[in-house]
Amino acid sequence: MEYTTLGSTGMEVSKIALGCMSFGGGDDWMLDEEEGRELVERAIDLGINFFDTANVYSSGESEKILGDVLADYDRDEQVVATKVYGEMDEDNPNAQGLSRKAIEQELSNSLDRLGMETVDLYQIHRWDYDTPIETTLRALDDAVRRGKVRHIGASSMWAHQFQEALHVSDRAGLARFETMQNLYHLTYREEEREMYPVCDKENVGVLPWSPLAAGYLTRPHDEFMTTTRAEHEVDYGTPYHEGPGSEEINGRVEELADDYGVTMAQIALAWHFQNDNVDAPIVGTSSIEHLEEAVEALDVDLSESDVEYLEEPYAPVDVFGHE
Repeated sequence: MEYTTLGSTGMEVSKIALGCMSFGGGDDWMLDEEEGRELVERAIDLGINFFDTANVYSSGESEKILGDVLADYDRDEQVVATKVYGEMDEDNPNAQGLSRKAIEQELSNSLDRLGMETVDLYQIHRWDYDTPIETTLRALDDAVRRGKVRHIGASSMWAHQFQEALHVSDRAGLARFETMQNLYHLTYREEEREMYPVCDKENVGVLPWSPLAAGYLTRPHDEFMTTTRAEHEVDYGTPYHEGPGSEEINGRVEELADDYGVTMAQIALAWHFQNDNVDAPIVGTSSIEHLEEAVEALDVDLSESDVEYLEEPYAPVDVFGHE
């Protein structure tokens, strides 16, 4: 395993963060408690020390499974991140969003499910258009000062919103967002235009979600488009598998995978590992085999010409993931 310093936090994290959205119930592809335990334990065996979850993942079940497993290990060796924003109770309008009430009660609930007194990284899952950002930041700052949260982070939003949040923190002397978790992969690079220059200037750690484009970069284009996952992504409106250069990029990933004798997923992840914008991609999987392959991708050393070859066909696509 390789490790990196996460933005300005000073924390050393594995260059792969295990995404835990698959833990819980509701769909055939999701992992129950026993399966989730096996995946987390194998991740720890492989040297992964960074785990990302959220209160809305299986209505808190993901946090509970993760917390139960990590309770059997040295908590000081693990870096745990969770999130707040999404709806947790359809009958309670205050169980969502980024008001002080929502943040305080949802943080308390998350810590209870995780079985922890403090979470290492607490992230807002999206921008709340109904709550002033200063209100949100003051609630998060209080959580840091009370020792319930060590660092705070943000997720997909417009760069001007993120810059506004950083400015408010600086002006009011509040805890700053130190990480950005947003959509980024070979067929969706819109974040390079504005968000990543801000992150670089402000020393913000970057944790891309869906680094494999929801599976699009793991198999040839025509094969992917016949899958149930592709049908879901089309219905969901994701632009990155139908962008002007997407099919050609997919073909080049397949070509380099053949050249290197590795999987397409490993080529796509190797691009992240060698990308100066990225600290640690969030790798979500329900398979121990795929997790092991992701770790092995750290050994894939793409040449500069390979990286240029993969990136060259990219053309702009619609911004996605902010809502």
